Amino acid sequence: MPTSQPFTVLCLASYEKGQAFLRQVKAQGCRVFLLTSLSLKDTADWPRESIDELFYMPDQPAEGAAHTWSRQHTLHAVAHLLLEHRIDRIVALDEFDLELAAWLRAHLSIGGMDETTTRRFRDKLAMRRRAEQAGLPVPPYTGVLNRAEVSDFLERTPGPWVLKPRFMAGAIGIQKHTSATELRAAIEALGDQQSYYLIERFVPGDVFHVDTVLSGGAVLLAVASGYGSPPLAVAQGGGIFTTQLLPRGTPDELSLRALNAAVLAAMGHTDGVAHTEFIRASADQQLYFLETAARVGGAHIADLVEAATGVNLWAEWARIESGQPYHLPATRQDYAGLLVSLARQEWPDTSMFTEPEIVWRMHEPHHIGLIVRSPNAARVSELLGHYTLEVQRHFHAALPPQDRPTH
Repeated sequence: MPTSQPFTVLCLASYEKGQAFLRQVKAQGCRVFLLTSLSLKDTADWPRESIDELFYMPDQPAEGAAHTWSRQHTLHAVAHLLLEHRIDRIVALDEFDLELAAWLRAHLSIGGMDETTTRRFRDKLAMRRRAEQAGLPVPPYTGVLNRAEVSDFLERTPGPWVLKPRFMAGAIGIQKHTSATELRAAIEALGDQQSYYLIERFVPGDVFHVDTVLSGGAVLLAVASGYGSPPLAVAQGGGIFTTQLLPRGTPDELSLRALNAAVLAAMGHTDGVAHTEFIRASADQQLYFLETAARVGGAHIADLVEAATGVNLWAEWARIESGQPYHLPATRQDYAGLLVSLARQEWPDTSMFTEPEIVWRMHEPHHIGLIVRSPNAARVSELLGHYTLEVQRHFHAALPPQDRPTH
């Protein structure tokens, strides 16, 4: 194979996301191939000037995901491409493509995160077991694999409990149950899908996330933030989503960054980005590990991090994957807060919000969103509190919780 070919990155995106990654990896001098869903052909706004070749895979019906491709057909397509073109990296831009990317790497002998490591970032049961083995605190849990083990767990673990899909993202598909009888009925209703779930004790408390850039096994950037309301409560109760950076150097911020580094080391993540969530239990004030993902956080969290630090997580991930030596750019030390809500209006008019700290406004139908930035964390809190009340009063709408991803 000629060595003069440029470093080539094949990106998988069954959902529309990662445009900043595509632009940056092209700016690094790479050749960029994108494999995406045929159903997105006429709707997705891909940066075509940054894509050398664009390929499509037909969607097939599958449990739990709207856009799913045949593994064998995808392998055959990529292997055919490899006959004529060297591929140096395979990168999954979406959560639901991570396992496929790892499987392709293994079969085609292409470097990157292997299948075992990837499983720890996709399977909520696997990541809990790995964290527990490493001595990290996790809420009590069990897999839905053996009736006797489930019965024992319910007898010794007070409710309420949550029934979680092992391979979904965020709060999608999570059920909360206060009655063991009700929970058992929900499990039986799953039929052959029972093994794809776990049960966890519901732990009330404050939920946090740490968004990370790491290279060569070293954490180079870790931004700790706290949700206004737990994402599960927002998803199931139809609330307003908010999150903001924690004051740097506080006990919570320092503890979260230390625990985050321990989680990523235990999972074996060395290069790329990560989004990891923790909860501080109301009962004992201890921080517990909830879940982690080897990707950029959703819900515009990347925009929040960029507003505060100047670092675009998608772009830094692209630079790490480009095959060139990586150095984190200089960062700002500002604070930022994010608000996102469904809106009653198709195109909400946010002109009533005039504060100079606003640095981003969402432009999606039936959504309202703002990001504010300030050198003062207290000012960010003040603005988020004010905007939450105003959005609730003038704009907010709610829909039933999702049981599968839609975008």
